[in-house]
Amino acid sequence: MSWPAPPDALWVTSGTAEGETELNAFDNALLNAGIGNLNLIRVSSVIPRGARIVDRPLALPPGTLVPAVYSVQTSDVKGDTISAAVGLGFSRDSHGMIFEHGSGSADSAERVVREMVAAAFARRELELAEVVVRTAEHRVQRVGCALAAVVLWWRDLG
Repeated sequence: MSWPAPPDALWVTSGTAEGETELNAFDNALLNAGIGNLNLIRVSSVIPRGARIVDRPLALPPGTLVPAVYSVQTSDVKGDTISAAVGLGFSRDSHGMIFEHGSGSADSAERVVREMVAAAFARRELELAEVVVRTAEHRVQRVGCALAAVVLWWRDLG
C-alpha cells in the first residue's frame, strides 16, 4: 500500500452508555460500540470511490489511529431521550458522502441525516444509489451518551 492510499473499507457502529460524567459516558459508549480502545481521528465526510461497508476489522491493537466520522450526544437530564446518527450515501460510479447528526429521537436524527445526504449529492450533481443509516438512542438515567460512527479503514490491513 502506498501512502496516502484512500481507505476502501467502512465499518459502521453505534453504542450507548451511562457514566459518572459526560466524558465517562462518552468513553463507555465508545466501548459499547467496540471502538473504545482506538484513537479516533475525526475526519470530514467523503467516502472514497469504491469503499464499501465491511464487518469489524480483525483485532486492531489498542491505541491504533483510525479515521472516523461520528455523532455524539450527551445529557445529564434524567429521562431525556438522546440519539446519534450517521448516514452514508453511495454513488454507483463516484465517491460517496457521510453525514452525522444528533437529536432527541433516533427517528428524527435519521430523517435529518437522510436529508443531508440527499442535499450533498444534489449539490455535487451525483446520482444517489444507496443510503445506509445507523442510529443509537438512549434514555438518560444519570449521565448518558449516544454515539454513531463510521470508521474508515483499509481492507489489506485486516
